[in-house]
Amino acid sequence: MTTLLETHGPTVGFARLGTALGVPRATASRWRQPPVHTVRPRRARSSRALPTETVATALAILHEDRFVDAAPAQVHATLLDEGTFVCSVRSLYRLLDAEGAVHERRAQRAHPPCAVPRLVARTPNQVWTWDVTELRGPVKGERYPLYVVLDLFSRYVVAWMLARRESATLAQHLIRTACDRHGIIAGQLTTHSDRGSIQTAKDLHALYEDLGIVRSLSRPRVSNDNPFSESQFKTTKYSPTYPERFDDFAHAEAWCGTFFHHYNEEHRHSGLAFLTPAIVHHGDPAAVLAQRQATMDHAYQRYPERFVNGPPRIPLLPDAVWINRAEDQTAIVRIPQ
Repeated sequence: MTTLLETHGPTVGFARLGTALGVPRATASRWRQPPVHTVRPRRARSSRALPTETVATALAILHEDRFVDAAPAQVHATLLDEGTFVCSVRSLYRLLDAEGAVHERRAQRAHPPCAVPRLVARTPNQVWTWDVTELRGPVKGERYPLYVVLDLFSRYVVAWMLARRESATLAQHLIRTACDRHGIIAGQLTTHSDRGSIQTAKDLHALYEDLGIVRSLSRPRVSNDNPFSESQFKTTKYSPTYPERFDDFAHAEAWCGTFFHHYNEEHRHSGLAFLTPAIVHHGDPAAVLAQRQATMDHAYQRYPERFVNGPPRIPLLPDAVWINRAEDQTAIVRIPQ
């Protein structure tokens, strides 16, 4: 294309020929001009640069046996005590770095990259997420751990437990009880949780293997890998009846019993087309939504002028609920850790 511009450009016109060839004018002009090779002038040596003999002296001192395990700042201070100044501490570091002598003294543990947990639930009892939060007791420092296991698809709290301490043994008991209550069979369920000490305990992992449960864990230091459990905790603590502090353990346990019954049976969840978790988990959500649509259709027939956008359509229940939705829908969505 450059040859065409050079051959026919003077007669046809460079701009006209460039337009015909689909080449922008600036590009055609740049092609016509010979490349200019700019030679950068060599940077002058700074007047403050260390003389060669000073560099050699500093390196010799740094390599002395008495300074082999000392930091440059310690070497600098020792030389000052002896009435000697060679160069600054920063210059000592720079000289060591040029020699490849600035590095960690011990091998540092390299953390392997963790796979992004990608989970999807299309029915209840397919994926559970769980976590532990704390409820404040009557005095400062007294807290009661609250364990909550949540169904990802229905947001139904399948199990909860208030305790006086965090324990992998208590978590084992809670998970096993929830599986027995909901009839979970081997290979059916994936559980997702944070990467805390009780969630990664060997005893809990052994329970998962016994029950045929796939375990999924959040990535280290990633706060949004378990968003549904975190959201449920916020719903709990923003409840109008949630107290500043609980009077005692019995008060906290009684409050949790009342709240979780309300949450499962009466709370209309915005992410579930304003159905209750119990209806999605145990009931017939399609029938409830069909009844709502029939009611709205009847209202439209009676008052069409009120619906300026045409026939109303009620919100529908999502077909799938994701944690870290995969861009490729064929990707593997259950990753055991």
